[in-house]
Amino acid sequence: MRRFCLLVAVMAALIGVISGCGTGDDAVAQGDTFQFVSPGGQTVITYPPADRKKVADLSGPDLVTDQPLSLSDERFRDKAVVINVWGSWCGPCRGEADDLERVYEQTNGLGVEFLGINLRDDRQSAKDFVADRSVGFPSIYDYDGITLSSLTTPTAVVPTTVVLDRQHRPAAVFLKAVTADELDATVRKVAAESVSTPASAAPGSPAPQSSAPPAPGRP
Repeated sequence: MRRFCLLVAVMAALIGVISGCGTGDDAVAQGDTFQFVSPGGQTVITYPPADRKKVADLSGPDLVTDQPLSLSDERFRDKAVVINVWGSWCGPCRGEADDLERVYEQTNGLGVEFLGINLRDDRQSAKDFVADRSVGFPSIYDYDGITLSSLTTPTAVVPTTVVLDRQHRPAAVFLKAVTADELDATVRKVAAESVSTPASAAPGSPAPQSSAPPAPGRP
């Protein structure tokens, strides 16, 4: 029953995602491990180290191989991780794909990994998307949005990109299609942080404020 209720909630959220790809109201999502808030409709949110909290583990089947794939896997350990939520049905996702791949290739040697979450997609179409664009990083196939619900990111827009620091705490959230320049700058800054940065704020601490100005309307 608990899983059914979770699925109903996720599916209700996904209706808003698909009907408003790149549009929506202020993004607010709460969970046991982290709370994302988009004040004033802003689409770029940053969090100082002292205000970060580790996200829950993300896991599911690899889109291409169907093998288990998890944020806790060795390849992601102690690395900054860029989480990209995407779907082959989403125009802005197609537009940002080359930018994501470029940053992945440019920062992979800096202790950075990328992990996609493929949402509400026909699996073969998603595989074709990966092959056609020569995407070098793996994605979790997450048709029902169960993996995404573990991340507790806002579900008001696809694509969403979350930059986790080396302790897998959200450092930046892009609730829009991201460009190579802005993502590269953010990833390099986060990857350069010491692993011993201050611990997360205690539960119940005020939500951090965005340092970015309000962005234009979502794609």
